[in-house]
Amino acid sequence: MKNAYKLVAIAIMLLTISCTNTSNNYLVAVSRAVNDDNEWLKVAETLSKKHSAEIITYESSPCELLDMLKARKPRYVAIVEKPENIGRDYVIDFHLTSRNIDDDIYADFMWGIITGYDAEAAMRMVDNSTEPLIIKDAVATIMELNSAKWFDNYAWVDDHTKGLWGEKRGRNADIKTDTIAPEHVLRKFTDLYAEFNPDLVVTAAHATQKNLEMPYSLGNIKPRNGKLYAEDKFTKEEWDLKQSGKRKVYAAVGNCLIGDMNNIKESMAAAWLNGSNAATMLGYVVTTWHGRNGWGALKYWVSNPSRYTLAEANFINQQDFLHQQHEWYPELINEKYNFCDKFMDELNTAAKRISEVVGRDIDMNNAHDWDMMGFWHDRDVVVYYGDPKWQVNLQSVEGEEDYAVTSFMRNGKYVVKVVTGENFSLEKMRGDKFKQEHVLDLPFSYIFPERLTNPRLAEGQEWKVALDENFLLVYNAEFEPNKTYEIVIDVE
Repeated sequence: MKNAYKLVAIAIMLLTISCTNTSNNYLVAVSRAVNDDNEWLKVAETLSKKHSAEIITYESSPCELLDMLKARKPRYVAIVEKPENIGRDYVIDFHLTSRNIDDDIYADFMWGIITGYDAEAAMRMVDNSTEPLIIKDAVATIMELNSAKWFDNYAWVDDHTKGLWGEKRGRNADIKTDTIAPEHVLRKFTDLYAEFNPDLVVTAAHATQKNLEMPYSLGNIKPRNGKLYAEDKFTKEEWDLKQSGKRKVYAAVGNCLIGDMNNIKESMAAAWLNGSNAATMLGYVVTTWHGRNGWGALKYWVSNPSRYTLAEANFINQQDFLHQQHEWYPELINEKYNFCDKFMDELNTAAKRISEVVGRDIDMNNAHDWDMMGFWHDRDVVVYYGDPKWQVNLQSVEGEEDYAVTSFMRNGKYVVKVVTGENFSLEKMRGDKFKQEHVLDLPFSYIFPERLTNPRLAEGQEWKVALDENFLLVYNAEFEPNKTYEIVIDVE
């Protein structure tokens, strides 16, 4: 009998609603550990008040909330959790949960995790993502953004030429490059970080939960007591990264493991969110070798700088990702990838399983088969830390978004209307070959401003699409300048 009462109590607890407003557009999920900690609960309550959202409670995993999510059908879910409870499988499992709200293959809401070194850091994430942010200044450890066309001021250390670095000072200024001795790259990066005081940091080099290496392993940035410091590989000298307190975005689009909290507070992710004041962070929770998920999110963002927030770019990339993967092997869309410590064992296991599904042997030396394995590996392993509804955008690039998209109801049908201008470029809409070795041409994409009910292409429409209640992808959008196009959708 005592066990029966205990089960009833747990059921009542899981159904507890901690907010008087019952808007279902946005949900805040908290663990029992957060709910029982006044300082952490204040973070959830502040977020709930900001979005007029319910607070719903789980015991150890937000996956427990599946029935609630099915009943409420939110467009946004923010999870407030302590870093000690967040690890690789926590992230992977909730990706899977986000696709199980209805019967299609796609994620049914945008989600993010609000966390930090402590409750104070988590509260800063909420406060810093209250007002919109337009990214103006950035620093990076990659060369793919070196046109710097999105930024007023930009600086980088290069990951394709050892010792190369560059900068742009002023929106219309020329880009200048120079070289330094390899042993000075770490110092150069931290100096640029301090001087340029960026809104955005983008990295893609070797990393773990405990360190970020400069390109070519020329020194490390590490966490200590919730803050970041540099450790010189050559002299063993250490110095703290100089912080201004400015809110920022950290996009670790190509780093292994750096997004994994690893169930501890002394991690790189916690230090970026705390000491470096990142209101949002995007990163991998596993060792990455394919890169489609992280680089795809960045490609959607830089190709749609004023259209998509970072959370939206991450979301639409993942739906494109799922659509392509489903065309190869629908049987694996919700089957978990087998991660293990030995790389070749992991690859062989993946190749064997895909071979079983597609009915032929997988060749690791074949580019298409490599993508088939890489997509499965990459599918559920990028985490978004931050408020998924935060309006954070890159600046527009003149002449590169020369098309307008509107949507409306007409005669009982939903119409997505695309009007291209005289400078419209199909190549630029498709991503302008950005990181083409990881991400091929992008389809036309659109996130609906409201959730649609049972959307499907209207009779006579010949568009090749991926279509869901939240978004539209058009894979045969051969748009031309100075034209108007309509995608007509039946809805209920």
